[in-house]
Amino acid sequence: MRVLVVGAGATGGYFGARLAAAGRDVTFLVREARAARLAEGGLSVKSPLGDFRIDAPATVTAGTIPGPFDLVLLSCKAYDLAGALDDVAPAVGPGTMVLPILNGMAHLDALDARFGPERVLGGSCAIAATLSPEGAIVQMSDLHALTFGERDGTRSERIARVAAVMEGAGFAARLSDRILLEMWEKWVFLATLACGTCLMRATVGDIVAAPGGREVMLGLLDECRGIAAGAGHPPREKFLETSRGTLTAAGSGFTASMLRDIARSARIEADHIVGDLLARGRQAAPDGAWPHLAIAYTHLKAYEARRAREQG
Repeated sequence: MRVLVVGAGATGGYFGARLAAAGRDVTFLVREARAARLAEGGLSVKSPLGDFRIDAPATVTAGTIPGPFDLVLLSCKAYDLAGALDDVAPAVGPGTMVLPILNGMAHLDALDARFGPERVLGGSCAIAATLSPEGAIVQMSDLHALTFGERDGTRSERIARVAAVMEGAGFAARLSDRILLEMWEKWVFLATLACGTCLMRATVGDIVAAPGGREVMLGLLDECRGIAAGAGHPPREKFLETSRGTLTAAGSGFTASMLRDIARSARIEADHIVGDLLARGRQAAPDGAWPHLAIAYTHLKAYEARRAREQG
């Protein structure tokens, strides 16, 4: 199976590098500067599980894709999605499967509209990684999971082929029969964490140490849960129990990556992670109220407005 990984950044690049190291046929779609750097120094991964490097990984740039691939692994920030779809379009043929591992759900609508829902799988990942100034992928913990599946829950022949490619590739790969539910559950957790830690500019431990902090986190979680349930994907009780514990853990240093992006005055996925969730809630229940989510979203959009003004 020929696999095209869109980008060679911290997330997609990590899983693509693991696949390449396991002998899979992997090509990276990158910008010209990144292609030159990879050709010269290879793709390095610094990991608590053991460092490794892919010497001269196969790369293509926009406009040079040599026809369709069997599987496209798509990982990018939501605000880069439109450009990524244009770049990757020549790689998507009649039999191509597109496996997105973005957060939220809005990207599925964009992918369906561009390539057709029959080509788009469901996917989710869990990893803490970043790029070093030298361009190496730095895995910050031993968490590295990739979950995928047919969106209708079937065990198709083609998803079995994807599972075979992922198996034994050096990360935790799992075929799910309920991938849409798992994507919704991750969205519920991520939106709660992002709203809480960004609004308070604090870790989970700092928030719950403040008067009313625990109630704010649980209120956010309940609002996100309600929207998911209204969309037909009620989170499971075990997920909610685990999430409540994580989101109210005393002394926890846990924060959302969105807060780290704000701290360095970077772009954020306010609309994709929070705005779209609110929009879906309002569509399903026009008279509904989500006070915690609404104020958190206003806060994130105010940050974006200030950032745009300060950067001219």
